[in-house]
Amino acid sequence: MANGSVTQIAAAGEGIQGKIVTANRGSGTISVIDVRSDSLIGNFSLPSEGILPEPMYVVHSAKTNRVFVGDRANNRVAIFDDQTFDVEGYIPTGRGVFHMWVDPGENQLWVNNDIDNTATVIDPVTLQVLATVAMPADLVVMNGKPHDVILDPSGEFAYVSMVGFPGAYDYVLKFSTDSFQEIGRAAVGKDPHLSLSRRNKLLYVPTQNSSAVYVLERDNLSLKTVIPVPGAHGAGMPRNGRTFYTTNLPGGGSAGLYAIDTRANSVIGEAVDTPFPTPHNIALTTNGYKLYLTPSGGAADKVSIYDIDKVSRRPVLTGSITVGINPFGLAFVR
Repeated sequence: MANGSVTQIAAAGEGIQGKIVTANRGSGTISVIDVRSDSLIGNFSLPSEGILPEPMYVVHSAKTNRVFVGDRANNRVAIFDDQTFDVEGYIPTGRGVFHMWVDPGENQLWVNNDIDNTATVIDPVTLQVLATVAMPADLVVMNGKPHDVILDPSGEFAYVSMVGFPGAYDYVLKFSTDSFQEIGRAAVGKDPHLSLSRRNKLLYVPTQNSSAVYVLERDNLSLKTVIPVPGAHGAGMPRNGRTFYTTNLPGGGSAGLYAIDTRANSVIGEAVDTPFPTPHNIALTTNGYKLYLTPSGGAADKVSIYDIDKVSRRPVLTGSITVGINPFGLAFVR
């Protein structure tokens, strides 16, 4: 461990409260983990009406005390109370629910639907569908599918990645959250995901099949730099925005987790091995002192747990916990 100590890590992690919620794609459940003890609080089933739910990604709304979970099999978002994890209901979406995100002001929840080639926009307070946003026709005809989505800290813009194009590039699109119209696009590497923070006006785009993180200016989607990272897929950023974390999904666990300094836009030290293959999605506690990682796959049932070295900001593996089958998306619940 470079530039740190076990004492520094333990001190940094003291007093962390909250929960990590994972969407278990293979078992139709969510798992809830206590971040203070890293123990399992419980597994909770999504509502079912004859079709086994397929939980994909998790979004927390602190304003409404709700946890939203996308259910791909049933074309809807399930709603849980964030304390009891009782089911409050569900909201219909388009077909093919995948990534989802809410803006910091919690005014809009965007849910990508990769079969209908749309995004469903939901008011997380009233639970009303505000809009169904069609992806650009010229990209859909080229076999483009909406995949990841993230909203600007101001809540004024949504960024959507589209995948599946022939050739060497996929796309990132910028939408107005007022008009729901496309206002910009950029070609990036293949299989792009998205991350950002208030710290700067940049968009971090790990592209697995191009083994690179594209860094774009959020204002006009111009390219600022490209950071080489093998198999870059997962995307995680603490609230302070100092470090971007990404996973090497196809690497089998060797050099599976990378930390990138967002001021220098360069990799910090050596990559960290992950104990399980297919390191996929990342969630961090609000203070950025702990990181949780889902190693997805048909037989996967673990979440890896890391403390973040206070000095180097590199992850240090501390253990794992058993959850449901094929843990996919996950989120920190304050």
